[in-house]
Amino acid sequence: MLLCGDMATKMRFTASPSPVLMAELPELRKRNKRRSVRMIKCRAEGGGVTVGDDVFSVTTSSKYEVDYLGQSTKGDLNLKLDPLHPFENGQATLEGPIEEVARTEAQAAENLIRELGIQGPFSAQHSPRGIFCSRTLNLRSISVIGYDMDYTLMHYNVMAWEGRAYDYCMENLKSMGFPVDGLSFDPELVIRGLMIDKEKGNLVKADRFGYVNRAMHGTKMLSNKAVSEIYGRELVDLRNQSRWEFLNTFFSVSEAVAYAQMVDRFDDGAISVDLGTLDYKGLYKAVAKALFRAHVEGQLKSEIMSKPELFVEPDPELPLALLDQKEAGKKLLLITNSDYHYTDKMMKHSFNKFLPNDMDWRDLFDMVIVSARKPEFFQMSHPLYEVVTGEGLMRPCFKAETGGLYSGGSAQMVESSLNVHGDEILYVGDHIYTDVSVSKLHLRWRTALICRELEEEYMALICSRGHREELIELINQKEVVGDLFNQLRLALQRRSKGRPAQTLAATNLADQELTETMQKLLIVMQRLDDKISLMLESDGELFNKRWGFLSRAGLWDKSHLMRQIEKYADIYTSRVSNFLNYTPFMYFRSQEQSLAHDSPLPDAAMEN
Repeated sequence: MLLCGDMATKMRFTASPSPVLMAELPELRKRNKRRSVRMIKCRAEGGGVTVGDDVFSVTTSSKYEVDYLGQSTKGDLNLKLDPLHPFENGQATLEGPIEEVARTEAQAAENLIRELGIQGPFSAQHSPRGIFCSRTLNLRSISVIGYDMDYTLMHYNVMAWEGRAYDYCMENLKSMGFPVDGLSFDPELVIRGLMIDKEKGNLVKADRFGYVNRAMHGTKMLSNKAVSEIYGRELVDLRNQSRWEFLNTFFSVSEAVAYAQMVDRFDDGAISVDLGTLDYKGLYKAVAKALFRAHVEGQLKSEIMSKPELFVEPDPELPLALLDQKEAGKKLLLITNSDYHYTDKMMKHSFNKFLPNDMDWRDLFDMVIVSARKPEFFQMSHPLYEVVTGEGLMRPCFKAETGGLYSGGSAQMVESSLNVHGDEILYVGDHIYTDVSVSKLHLRWRTALICRELEEEYMALICSRGHREELIELINQKEVVGDLFNQLRLALQRRSKGRPAQTLAATNLADQELTETMQKLLIVMQRLDDKISLMLESDGELFNKRWGFLSRAGLWDKSHLMRQIEKYADIYTSRVSNFLNYTPFMYFRSQEQSLAHDSPLPDAAMEN
């Protein structure tokens, strides 16, 4: 179903699952239970022997090769039989031109999949819940999959969770003496991927090069001219952390909204001088401190733990996706910065009711690490503690074991304990820096980013297709008219300097005809500009009226966030349960990257 207009803009902040989803929950639980019973029965009767062992073998870590795309073949299935051996159904060997054989067998397999009622991966790829590939990844070669928890394995209702974080932040600001009366949480003020300019009190959106595309001072959007005057000669440099704060995750929403609103109060002179000399940077520190208190003092998490159903959006398909991965031989890890009590409570609520045979959420994971202190977890070593009781009592330990529950430690400890390294591990998280960037740069782990907003953006782009096609056509018209005008302008310039124009005919053209033609073209371009300008302002408003699309900056270019995703995330998708449609054996292949000179050459140029 496509969501357009208000339906699309409300999608992110839905407070409860859809009626269709809720109606499917009992059947999903039954299906999970039947699946687990079959799995256990098969293991008991077969003595651990898997169907097909006499036909197939799996490439081991000691015998793998590297394929033509540079990917490890570890985990690939191989045929034990002679490839020329005839099949039991009497079919001849697969001889003949491989292109024809491939088409025939692919069609036969596709027909079989359809008859079995199984959804093929191609239908999932072109949907809001597709998995999109930046760098080729052979999932078969992955031995370990690690998961973050918050906004990864469980998705919070943003309006509920961040709204309460905002409320606690405002209470803390009020206790510090800041004027907060009359303010309320408005998540539409910001989107993920913006940057806070702490020196100027602005929120900005930049393109992939770091040039600012849109900006907001406080809660007021700035004009294109103002943006150019302020940022026209500088680039956003996220390495300058004293000035720029990147909104990496949904957890940044409450902070950004509070800061923008307090900038308005600061500009209005509403902040008391008793708070001392403040500038925009000092104001940011105050907001960040108030929000930090909301998180560490425990009241916020205690409230969420007491009524998790108000804050967590259920995903009954997610346990199935993890079960598939585990049964395929992947070791699953949970690595979260949340503490043990919060993790256990929220995972039980989110997972246990969807697991078969009274399984507990911990049965899915080969290792659980809480209070991991990411990103330092990926960069340095911290003391490791084993959680030994349900109350969270811990004792020091020096080596992690499979099946253990730990606090602290390091990524190097994980690699050593499981005897896996680097690109054998896939880590899945929602934070572009804490989860994805650091694990890739320091450890060369493969990475997957969870970005729930992709579902809404995908649908908004579909709904905006007609608008964008019309806009592109207008811009192309303007380009054609502009090129024609420029040739006549050059002819006029040469004539005014007493020089011949480009051709003899242009030199002899009457002055009146030349100037009148230029006048007409100039009026046409001005009218085109007026219409294009209005349409550009509204482009992307189905996703966010202020900032446009998440992944784009302007009509043509990628946003700075999208460049970060492409650089650090091998694959990205809206939710973990999307893996269910792709199988644990998927070979994700990145698409061809277009270049400015990739356009087809004209026929005349081809002939030359």
